[in-house]
Amino acid sequence: QISQDIVHDVGILPISDLAREAGLNEDEYLPWGFAKAKIKLSVRERLAPEPNGNYVVCTGINPTPLGEGKSTTTVGVAQALG
Repeated sequence: QISQDIVHDVGILPISDLAREAGLNEDEYLPWGFAKAKIKLSVRERLAPEPNGNYVVCTGINPTPLGEGKSTTTVGVAQALG
């Protein structure tokens, strides 16, 4: 429920905005719906000099009584890592 409230309050960020924030050029990704995209492998070479990011995987946890589960935990950890 909390995740759904956040989506209702903030909205889903369009993939084009997210791609721009990540430093992708328009010809380097193919929108796959509103909130997903396929990214060309050539981006790896272009962004190789940039500092590495963090990859967060969260699986197999039981939600709290407030409904905080894998998605909420993953977003929280990603935000904490900056």
